[in-house]
Amino acid sequence: MRTAAVRLAFVLTLPCFAWAQPNLDAAVERTLKEFNVPGIAVGVVKDGQLVLAKGYGVRKLGDVAPVTPDTLFGIASNTKAFTAASLAMLVDEGKVRWDDPVIQYLPAFQMYDPYVTREMTVRDLLVHRSGLGLGAGDLMFFPTSNLSSTEIVRRLRWVRPATSFRSGYAYDNVLYLVAGQVIEAASGKPWDVFVRERFFKPLGMTHSTTSSTVLKPGMDYATPHAAADGKLEPISLTNLDNNAPAGAINSSINDMSRWVAAQLNGGEYNGTRLFSAKQGQEMWSAQTIMPLGNPPGELIEAKPNFQAYGLGWVVSDFRGTKMVHHTGGLAGMVTRVTLIPSLKLGVLVFTNQEVGAAFNAVTYTVLDHYLNAPSKDWVAAYATYQKGRVAEAGETVSKSAAARDVNSKPSLPLLSYAGRFRDAWYGDVLVEAKDGKLLIRFTHSPSLTGELVHWQYDTFVARWNDRTLLADAYVTFSLKPDGKIEGAKMVAVSPLTDFSFDFHDLYLRPVAADAQPY
Repeated sequence: MRTAAVRLAFVLTLPCFAWAQPNLDAAVERTLKEFNVPGIAVGVVKDGQLVLAKGYGVRKLGDVAPVTPDTLFGIASNTKAFTAASLAMLVDEGKVRWDDPVIQYLPAFQMYDPYVTREMTVRDLLVHRSGLGLGAGDLMFFPTSNLSSTEIVRRLRWVRPATSFRSGYAYDNVLYLVAGQVIEAASGKPWDVFVRERFFKPLGMTHSTTSSTVLKPGMDYATPHAAADGKLEPISLTNLDNNAPAGAINSSINDMSRWVAAQLNGGEYNGTRLFSAKQGQEMWSAQTIMPLGNPPGELIEAKPNFQAYGLGWVVSDFRGTKMVHHTGGLAGMVTRVTLIPSLKLGVLVFTNQEVGAAFNAVTYTVLDHYLNAPSKDWVAAYATYQKGRVAEAGETVSKSAAARDVNSKPSLPLLSYAGRFRDAWYGDVLVEAKDGKLLIRFTHSPSLTGELVHWQYDTFVARWNDRTLLADAYVTFSLKPDGKIEGAKMVAVSPLTDFSFDFHDLYLRPVAADAQPY
């Protein structure tokens, strides 16, 4: 169990924040308990100084090692700002232009639509308006897959668009991988080398890494945690080496505070110019309009007046003040980086559990202090929101179960559903009949292995052996007139399933059992 000494360990505070420290400590302590988070790290940068760096809780359930300001967390999609800034550097150097066609740097690059291939620019890679659906193609790298970066980009041409080009916002990850390849083509250095040399080294981010594979037992890093059938447990680190530019950086509060200070100072840190102030403003400028949504009443103060995606950042406002921010999510770990440019303020909140409500509650508590906002219990507000969200998802799943025809039978014997199925962009999925059961295995994703449990008619549920995935999915087979399998479609069972499990984008067609694996 976590002791008080562990839970409140490792803190750096300066006088300008000290008076607010007890309030923040209390809020984070409640956040740990309310959202069942083992550990949280918080950093506050003000006027170029790190005025608070503190760890709360533990790195791993069952261990006493505390979270510290040097504890490494997977920052996930907060990596995207580094990829955008890398391109900004190359724009400053005249090696890249934002509106150059991607094929100018990567002649073999292809999207599904030849028009999009020809017209897509470097800028388009970063701003989520390609026409791809939400998270389309993510199954090629998440959960951890054996596909190479080169192969993922090659297969991108088979991912069908959901909308027309530049018609709207839909968050994607795979095009940041393409952006990383543009960086290599223009600079002559792979993305990871470029980031380490051009950001980590000049900023003194000595603990940060561009891969989770270098993290070894005994090092100061946070272990991710996820719930397996309701019980929180430690899980393995996510390996994102095959899409590193979208989310592979691991960093700490102390290291990331330097990155935040440089961002708030127009691209300069301790006299070293990383990128021009002009490019800094470009990255913080609205590129793609994002829908605002309608938060529930308990979160109404957090509703922005505007929201858009910039270059690697979300640009919006909080209580009427411009806010530049981004979040990141990996299996069992979520983070948030928030900037208030007018106040020269940066807030970092890293957690080793996958509940975004936790980092939002802490972030807004800090922002309210600096904005002199009316008192608001963000922990309670997000607790109410989270409970409602979980209850609503549970109701959706329950309604589906209630509507199920439990007396229905599959159209065919189980053995007839077995075989090798192929999707044009993901590759092969195997369905096998064994001991009277159907088993399913995604050939490129080791953790996507489980049993196909009959649901109704020709629909089964893929129940993954790894229960921390929270990604069980319906698998519905369609038949030809002669009764043979024509194909299969998939869709997640729960609305809470992460969008990167883009099962719905697959169309699995049977191929010969002895076909060359794809």
